[in-house]
Amino acid sequence: MQHQAYQPVLPCVNKYLQYRWDKNCYEMHRSKVKSAKPTINTTPPKTYGHLLVKFKKRQLEEERVSRIERDNQMLLDKMSHIMQTNGGVDCRNDYVKKSLGTEKRQLELLRIAKENEWILQRLSSCRPRYSVHVWHEQWLKNLELMENIGRYPRLYTAQQTDGKVENKKYAKNEDERSANTRNERKENDKKTKVTSEDEA
Repeated sequence: MQHQAYQPVLPCVNKYLQYRWDKNCYEMHRSKVKSAKPTINTTPPKTYGHLLVKFKKRQLEEERVSRIERDNQMLLDKMSHIMQTNGGVDCRNDYVKKSLGTEKRQLELLRIAKENEWILQRLSSCRPRYSVHVWHEQWLKNLELMENIGRYPRLYTAQQTDGKVENKKYAKNEDERSANTRNERKENDKKTKVTSEDEA
């Protein structure tokens, strides 16, 4: 009998049908409102187990506690040793410095020494390919050719051989010899000219 007291918003022919229609629309609206999802996510963030438990922090704490216990045990042993004995000075350091690569470095040095000795032996047993005697003979021939070709006497300067400076007298003697040979040649030429004129 509720439809008889129902007053619709708009005029209608049958109040009962209009009441049922409006009631169905209202119930549908309420169900939609209940099942509607929010546009903004207001739920709390997801929790992770490793962030809550913090295993790393626990591990560091356990290591710190174990280190403290070890130090305490060492201190307790020292104190008990002092109490059992008369005590003494324990400041000696018998530690011998060691290196992990000493043996390897020694083997490497031995290998390098053997290689150097082998190279030295090869160099000492190697024969020279050029002869100093041949060079000296060639140099003398070159000097003779330069004396024959040159127009004026050659002035020899000091030359350094075997770490010593040669004496300048050697150059002067060579100049004198070359001058004497030229004079002799000139005299011979004059004699030949005179003899040829006499014969003519």
